Amino acid sequence: MKKLVWIIVSLILITFAVRTFWNMQLTAVSSDETVKSLIITKGQSVSDVADKLKEQGLIKSPFFFKLYLNQSGLADQMQTGTFKLSPSMSSAEITKKLTTQAEDVWITLIEGWRLEEMVVKLSAQLGVKSNEFIKKAKEGYMFPDTYLFPREVTVEGIVKKLRDTFDQKYSDELKSKIRTQGLTENQGVILASIVEREARSDEVRKMVASILLKRLKIDMGLNADATIQYALGYQEDEKSWWKRHLSKEDLKIDSPFNTYIHRGLPPTPIANPSLSSLQAVADADPNTPYLYYYHDSKGNSYYAKTLDDHNKNVANNP
Repeated sequence: MKKLVWIIVSLILITFAVRTFWNMQLTAVSSDETVKSLIITKGQSVSDVADKLKEQGLIKSPFFFKLYLNQSGLADQMQTGTFKLSPSMSSAEITKKLTTQAEDVWITLIEGWRLEEMVVKLSAQLGVKSNEFIKKAKEGYMFPDTYLFPREVTVEGIVKKLRDTFDQKYSDELKSKIRTQGLTENQGVILASIVEREARSDEVRKMVASILLKRLKIDMGLNADATIQYALGYQEDEKSWWKRHLSKEDLKIDSPFNTYIHRGLPPTPIANPSLSSLQAVADADPNTPYLYYYHDSKGNSYYAKTLDDHNKNVANNP
């Protein structure tokens, strides 16, 4: 009987000791209330976050922090962005911060989006007013990338950040190469925006840019579907700003963006191009033997020197 009592007492003491040790690992590192910023990016694992917390002196043990997250069922609820934390916060308090609202937000703006598409994302995550953004932003010059914005950022701040990034990417070297193509800097952006919508890979972008530049040089219509899509605007039935299948009537739309009936470039960019598309225009070869390109439903690209060959490509590769 005494042995059984001793075993029970020992188990209680061990349990108490383990619990005490566990709680100690999750208490605040110190009483220091100095605020530190922790940035969590998309795709970072719990282990990565725990290691960063340890490096900044915000937790005692990455192992016990991860164990706490898993046991509490919050491991999959961590947010991305910037978090203000201090060594005086317990693991529970830190976890609450990491799984609620960050101080700022990561936002990815996709290459080839027009302003109206960008503002949908900005409005959803930052509450940006559509009309205000459209009024202050400049089509073609809002560089598509992943940005970290504070939640209180203004429309002016967003537009400035996107434009500053564009100006940084659109380097003097790129501008110089585009001028040697016989284009102004603005024309280079317009052509790059069309290339962005007409091609997907870097190789195809360069080929499409070369063909479109050659058409410009010989005063041939660009005949770019993307410019028609831009002119047509939002398609309610497709829930898209880019109509998927153009009709013969669409190609007759009365718009300065209709490159089937108007020679030369449209008056403004039709989307916000990537660095790859700007580079494709800069490196384009206007002496390419081809005048036509076609992309089939599987994403394969075909090039032709004559209209007859182009029509064959279209007919043989649906």
